[in-house]
Formats: sequence, structure tokens, C-alpha cells
Amino acid sequence: MGGLAALAKAAGHEVSGSDSNVYPPMSVQLKRIGVEIIEGYDPAQLVPEPDCVVIGNAMSRGNPVVEAVLDRELPYSSGPQWLAENVLRGRHVLAVAGTHGKTTTASMLAFMLEDAGLKPGFLIGGVPGNFNESARFGDSQLFVVEADEYDTAFFDKRAKFVHYRPRTVVLNNLEFDHADIYRNVDEIIWQFHQLLRTVPGNGKVIINAADANLQALIDKGCWTPVESFGLSSGDWRGEFLDASERHLAIHGPGGSRSETLWSLAGLHNLENALAAVAAANSVGVPFEAAVASLSRFEGVKRRMERTATVGDVPVYDDFAHHPTAIRRSLESLRKRYPGRRIVVALEPRSNTMKLGVHNDSLGDSLAAADIAFIFNPEELGPRLEQGLRKIKGRTRLFSDYDSLVAGIVGNSEPQDVLVFMSNGGFGGVRQKVTAALQQAGDASVVMPGAQLTN
Repeated sequence: MGGLAALAKAAGHEVSGSDSNVYPPMSVQLKRIGVEIIEGYDPAQLVPEPDCVVIGNAMSRGNPVVEAVLDRELPYSSGPQWLAENVLRGRHVLAVAGTHGKTTTASMLAFMLEDAGLKPGFLIGGVPGNFNESARFGDSQLFVVEADEYDTAFFDKRAKFVHYRPRTVVLNNLEFDHADIYRNVDEIIWQFHQLLRTVPGNGKVIINAADANLQALIDKGCWTPVESFGLSSGDWRGEFLDASERHLAIHGPGGSRSETLWSLAGLHNLENALAAVAAANSVGVPFEAAVASLSRFEGVKRRMERTATVGDVPVYDDFAHHPTAIRRSLESLRKRYPGRRIVVALEPRSNTMKLGVHNDSLGDSLAAADIAFIFNPEELGPRLEQGLRKIKGRTRLFSDYDSLVAGIVGNSEPQDVLVFMSNGGFGGVRQKVTAALQQAGDASVVMPGAQLTN
């Protein structure tokens, strides 16, 4: 919604918005571009009456502003619908979809297009370091959008991405998620199939060759040429050429090959890079130029972003909130810092996590951590603790943020690697721990550092 506000502002509209808790980096971005942020949902903010109210999918019946919009018969729209009608219409839309890696892949793709001089527009669910903003209207027919399968609004229960009418689609992976609206993975595959039905025959669908669910999706019917990517198979393949995962090679169709150095790491990010290169190439970016752009890609804020270094302790902030993403991020961090203690602070904040759907796999996802400090609110209670039995002895559970901060600081060691994982503000835990460690050791704090993105 913050990105939509930025696009509306760029289009010349007067824009304001409301939320119950706006936090960085989006709050900083909105303030910088002059979007008024109203705390809470007092209907008084609807005076004078706006020309259009764009309602986010987190809003539901009973919300004071929603009820006022309906009672006063004000014009309203969902975010995806507004985007489709006011920004995407008539443009070549490149949609990046999948359970994991959407933000990083979309950021890579937008930068590749920008680096090639194509001046794309974009809407991304994070803040790419190369742009320092999550949305841009753009000066060309190309528009990159992070395409989410979550539902559209309380009055439109279709997946967001069916509104976008893309010509190029990237499908990174497909797993069960969003248990608050989907009962099983088959329901998610069905939604993805509605997306495929909107892609024209002269477009391009780019899929992860190793994902069985994506193959099942294609088998349901696809009317668009398909290209695949993967680490060991596919039209686009990639490999690391050194143990640090800084030197990589990408193989394209027809035997083409290109190498580069980058600041990222992790096999999941290599898959993201393959998808982005394939998508960029589909709209005319030369293969070698797309690969070379990876060397200049600065990552995404809150995607394994190194936010500080206290003494010799690097501090990372990561948006990971699904067991697969958590596991991949920590495995990559383990390779980056061999022999050092990996300390994780985790807030199971997503609706799916709160429902306990991922409890049984959460222990496996944290296997690469030496110790995990976990926020366990009352609504989760014993269910979460039971799911962590596989790593019993390496977990510490806390029911409030202050105790969690004290636990991390009290158990810190000089060579720790700290990573904070949450898809929300996490009660300012990372900032509080960073400040406390700096004060305790009277050490210098370097901000920010390099990025290891997810």
C-alpha cells in the first residue's frame, strides 16, 4: 500500500493514508515523498471526501474507516485494481510470483532493466538498495511488479496477481502458505493457474525447473511459451565458482555463458538471479549485460540486510517468515561465517505462523542456528514449543520483547553473528539489542554494512 501511495503521488495526486503502525523503511520513504500518514482509523480523515479510497487487504468489515466509506457511498477500490487501471494498463508488465524470493527477484529485474537504460516502472514489496524506494512510475512501457497470491480485499477474494495482466511471468517456487485463506497447496495452485490464464500467447512464462508444484501447474494448461531455470537443469542454469559464493557463472540457452562477482550469497539467491536474467533477456536486455548488472546489485532492505557491526559482531535484519526461507537464509549465513556462532531472534508473526501450520517444520528450518531466541506470545504458547522439540536445548522462548532483548544481550559472545527475523517491526528488538551491545562493550557501531539478501 505504501508503494501504491508513492505511485499515486508520482502521478500527480494528493495522497494520504492510514495505518495502525507504520515502521521503517516504508515510513521513512512516505515521509520523504510527502505522503501524509494518519495513525489509526478515525473516519474524520475522510473529510473532505477523497476522490477515491484505496482499501488494503488487511482491512475488514467493522473497521471505522471502511464502514464510513460504505455508509457514505464513497468511491473505493482495492490496491491491485487501482494499480491495474491507473498504472499498468497498456504497459508490458513483468510479474514476479512465487512463495519465496519475489522481492529480491523483482528488485534484481528492475535494476537490470534500469541498468540497461530502459527506465522501467516498478512496485516491489521492499526497498531495493539501488533505488532506495519501493515504487516508481517509470518512463517506459516496462513495469515490474511483485505479484502476490494473497487475496485482494475484503470485497474481492481473488489473488492479487490476477488483476495485473502480465506479459512476462516469473514463477520462482510454489509451497503451502497463507493458511488463513488457503486450505491446502492445491488451492494455491488453482490461483496460480488463474494467473497463467491471463498471460498472452506472445508472452513468456519463466519457471523453476526443480519445483514439482510448478510443473503440476503448467500441466493444468499453459498457452504461453515456457522457459525454465535451475541449478542443475533448465534453459538457464547457474553455479558458484568459489566457496564464498561471491563468484558465479550463468549458462543461457544455446551454450552461452557469463561470469560475474556479486555481494550476495546462497543458492536461493542464485535461483533468483537466474529468473531475473531470463526475464530481463525476454524484453531485450543482452544476456551478458544482465549478468553484469548482478555485480552492481545492492540487495534489498530487510532481506538479510546487514544493519550494523558492533565490535566484531555483524547484525542482520531479515524478513524471512516461512520455514523454507528461514532455512535457506541461515544456511547461507553459515557458509559466510564458518566456525562462528549463529544467533537467531525470531518473531513468528505471519498469519500462517500464528495458526501453527509450520510448527512441525520450524525446528528443521532453524537447524543451522547455534541458538534461537524466539518471541512466543500467549496465543501460540505450548504449540510453538512443541514444534521446536527437534532443536531442544538451543532455543529460548520469551513472551515479551523486553525479556527477549535482555536474554540476547545477556548471552552474547564476542564472535556472534546476530540475525533478527520478522515480517513486522519486531517491537524494535534489533535496534534495542544493537544499542545495548554497543553500550556494554563501548564498541564502535558501523552502519550499514554489506548485504546478504534473501
